[in-house]
Amino acid sequence: MCLKKNVFILCLLCLAFCVEAQTDRWKKGIVVDEFIFDTASFPQSHAATIVETPEGIMAAWFGGTKEGNKDVCIWTSHLQNGKWTPPAMVADGVLNDTLRYACYNPVLYQVPNGELLLFYKIGPNVAGWTGWMKRSKDNGHTWSAREKLPEGYLGPIKNKPELVNGVLVCPSSTEQDGWRVHFEYTKDWGKTWTKSEPINDGREILAIQPSILKYKNGALQAVGRTRNTFIFQSWSHDGGQTWSEMSALDLPNNNSGTDAVTLKDGRQLMVYNHVLPDSSWVRGKGPRTPLNVALSKNGKKWYAALVLEDSPISQYSYPSVIQSSDGMVHIVYTWRRQKIKYVKVDPDRLKLTKIKNRRWPGKVIAKKGVVTDD
Repeated sequence: MCLKKNVFILCLLCLAFCVEAQTDRWKKGIVVDEFIFDTASFPQSHAATIVETPEGIMAAWFGGTKEGNKDVCIWTSHLQNGKWTPPAMVADGVLNDTLRYACYNPVLYQVPNGELLLFYKIGPNVAGWTGWMKRSKDNGHTWSAREKLPEGYLGPIKNKPELVNGVLVCPSSTEQDGWRVHFEYTKDWGKTWTKSEPINDGREILAIQPSILKYKNGALQAVGRTRNTFIFQSWSHDGGQTWSEMSALDLPNNNSGTDAVTLKDGRQLMVYNHVLPDSSWVRGKGPRTPLNVALSKNGKKWYAALVLEDSPISQYSYPSVIQSSDGMVHIVYTWRRQKIKYVKVDPDRLKLTKIKNRRWPGKVIAKKGVVTDD
């Protein structure tokens, strides 16, 4: 009887060891994991963006009663001495004395040796929103009067622009007449604009919210959200002026926003919900949990790195990611629509595991006391 009891206790200890080892494995490389704020004057927050200014790290998001409500504004916070400053409202949707709409999807961009740009949208809904921008000369503490983008231009729709051959290439998209991706270009930091035609028809692949990745040979890769249960990709070999036919990456997408960044060592890092489709999905939309980080050398074959969130309580979504000048990776994302989460990652400490058949690895097997990933 005593032997059976000891064996049972040993099994429990082994199971606890396996669970702990698995948890630690998917957090390896995380340096900081915290909320930007604990309490705020608004009940909901969403669609964060992050940037490095000459002063340090800064984030923005939209917050208000609920997405689409007229009281939804753009809020910012600065990371100063290891602590985030209280949220500050920097843009609203008041168009005149009698008309006010919600704000949406801020995107921050630091001009090299220049202004900090804030792009955002104002409108009654996504189909009816318009593009706007503000400028800051003091690292985001004060802002210029808002500027309306030209008719038909929205600026970067969710994810950061990339500077390519002196042109700021803004990844954009529209949701009327099918979900379609296009790119908008400015050579003078938002004073004048041109744009591409849509790179997909919005019917075969329904795609929005692209990110842009860069390669040492000059190629660009756009990746992003679809309703087709996969992350899309498209390639450019002329600085983002023209793009290849859109196709599927071997990574799932739950019809939720993604973001990606090219690291200084040439690897590509993506933050997204690794959720495999099943019969419960409607119009390609699945749960927004877990939230994952994957890496690739060539943008085609991806390796599992981190699980930022895995609670069955959704949602963890709309990530934004950058790499700062010190080499650290910074990620912000929506936490259950209540708060904005911030995670700092040391990319040199990441452990990578192959993603096979689109399935996230992680089945724990105990073999003579050793925990491995299946």
